[in-house]
Amino acid sequence: MTLNVVMLGPPGAGKGTQAERFARTHGLPKISTGDILREAVQAGTDLGRIAQATMDAGELVGDDVMIGIVRERLERPDTRRGFVLDGFPRTVAQAKALDAIMDGRGPLVVVDIVVPEDVLLRRLAARRICGSCGVNALV
Repeated sequence: MTLNVVMLGPPGAGKGTQAERFARTHGLPKISTGDILREAVQAGTDLGRIAQATMDAGELVGDDVMIGIVRERLERPDTRRGFVLDGFPRTVAQAKALDAIMDGRGPLVVVDIVVPEDVLLRRLAARRICGSCGVNALV
């Protein structure tokens, strides 16, 4: 059985933490858009070079590049039994693209994590993100 999961929610909701736990428990790869974006840049792929140039210009990486990077990652053999996506989709265009990518891959389970705003603010105020590797840490 294939298990494809998308974790949605605002920053600070715990998507990454829950995605990591769920992926580990079910033996699935956790796919974080931040991680695969950094990986593509470091590997010097065509999409990675475009993403790097965009980020160097101080701009956000566009939907087409993110969709391409996610598509490439989901084509790897370790996702055949499923995956847990963290941080994708973030836009309507990305969601539509994910629908197309999922064609023939089995159902997609969407988990929307809802957290009260005051809790989110408290969590985000205590968060630090490493500029080199993107890891979140609490202060």
